[in-house]
Amino acid sequence: MNKKITYSFEYEWYPTEKDLPAEDRALLQAARQALKTAYAPYSRFRVGAAVLLEDGRIITGSNQENAAYPMCLCAERVALAAVESEAPNTRVIAMAITVSNEKTSVQQPAAPCGACRQVISEKEQRQHAAMKIILQGETGPVLLLPSGRNLLPFPFGGELLS
Repeated sequence: MNKKITYSFEYEWYPTEKDLPAEDRALLQAARQALKTAYAPYSRFRVGAAVLLEDGRIITGSNQENAAYPMCLCAERVALAAVESEAPNTRVIAMAITVSNEKTSVQQPAAPCGACRQVISEKEQRQHAAMKIILQGETGPVLLLPSGRNLLPFPFGGELLS
């Protein structure tokens, strides 16, 4: 017998970043600063990410392109790799992600790619805690998701490899 199951989640929507709580606004601003270090000569699409650690530190990352596109590094993965290098075993409380495009203005939040969703999911699994995800384009509304799990509801997990 087939069973129909619905997956849903709640998220917060803010009209602008000015409407965010101060801590979330500061993290989004750190992500916006990270845009300046992006290397995006091919796509001209810059991504900045900032993560808030449980000890209050903020670590950032930006996308790094390569002419061989599969070798590009996304801002989200750069930031999370920096966390593992600089603060191993430190819980990530939240991640803010913002984008800019030299070709056109981005007025809506841009969600992470599939590879980044998997990396976020595995970080949450390792730390046994969700991380809040904050998304905004260059301007416009801001989305706050309670967990990276909301981005990837059916993740591939290491437990399958045991």
